[in-house]
Amino acid sequence: MAGGKMKKDKQKGPRAPSNHYQGGVTFHKSKGQHILKNPLLVDAIVQKAGIKPTDTILEIGPGTGNLTKKLLEAGKMVIAVELDPRMVLELQRRFQGTRFSSRLKVIQGDVLKTDLPYFDICVANIPYQISSPLTFKLLFHQPAFRCSIIMFQREFAMRLVAQPGDNLYCRLSVNTQFYARVSHLLKVGKNNFRPPPKVDSSVVRIEPRKPRPEVNHKEWDGFIRICFIRKNKTLGSIFKQKNVLSLLEKNYKTLQALQGSQNVSLSGNDDMEIARLGNESMEMDDGMDDDMDMECDEAEGEGEVSEFKNKVISVLKEGKFEEQRASKLSQESFLTLLSMFNKAGIHFS
Repeated sequence: MAGGKMKKDKQKGPRAPSNHYQGGVTFHKSKGQHILKNPLLVDAIVQKAGIKPTDTILEIGPGTGNLTKKLLEAGKMVIAVELDPRMVLELQRRFQGTRFSSRLKVIQGDVLKTDLPYFDICVANIPYQISSPLTFKLLFHQPAFRCSIIMFQREFAMRLVAQPGDNLYCRLSVNTQFYARVSHLLKVGKNNFRPPPKVDSSVVRIEPRKPRPEVNHKEWDGFIRICFIRKNKTLGSIFKQKNVLSLLEKNYKTLQALQGSQNVSLSGNDDMEIARLGNESMEMDDGMDDDMDMECDEAEGEGEVSEFKNKVISVLKEGKFEEQRASKLSQESFLTLLSMFNKAGIHFS
């Protein structure tokens, strides 16, 4: 063009792939594959795990083996569970012919569908979408292990450790802390990963309580689920809702009938056909308040209050829970209220 600079036409070739590589292996963000690349953080995780030379370590999501190598150096044996066959091959290649080859066992498969072997410590850098189901799978694993050191999305980790009154305190907090001692260890910025995820992460230590609480976990979960329908509503308003009362009254009548005809023990009611609010399991709890389509009208006719509703409310009043909110209740308070409901014949599973 006269009087001006001619722009050179740039040939548009194919875009460089957005995936990242290590050892010839492509990482896919869509599959939650983010490999920890900072060696100082790898060392810190191993140190905080408190690994003994006699320990068998379960590693979930080993990737290409950066953390695996440190775990092998610290413990007796590493059992690595990896879904991606490419990563499995890379792990085997990396340690083949080394002094670690006989102390590494690789299991290819979905950890949520895999029967986990015995282990002393679990160390995991997992796809964040399986955080909740994996946490509860580990908590119910037998025999109980010493501790887990797990990398979670930061907000999920903060829900795990949240205390009564915290903004993030939720059903996930209560359920996890009921079965384990949970502590926050490290905040991990997104740039410590290859490829970097969209959010920061945190490393959390989970130690199963020994002995495990002697509570029917379905009963406990059903109760906590109702309390957290709206965590900032009073328990009095939650337990006056039509759907809640209908559910509990159905359970109450069913159990009364079963007790009368079969002398069935309430503590062993796993096989009974008992109604339950929602069809999600505790393992799938995402930590948010239950956003269920609950009717907020109180279960009263025209000036008429049902006998069963009076029974429920009397329990709340007796324990001074009617004006309490789930968002501020401690483990001990939840246990006390559940015990009071059960003594009154009101059950949740």
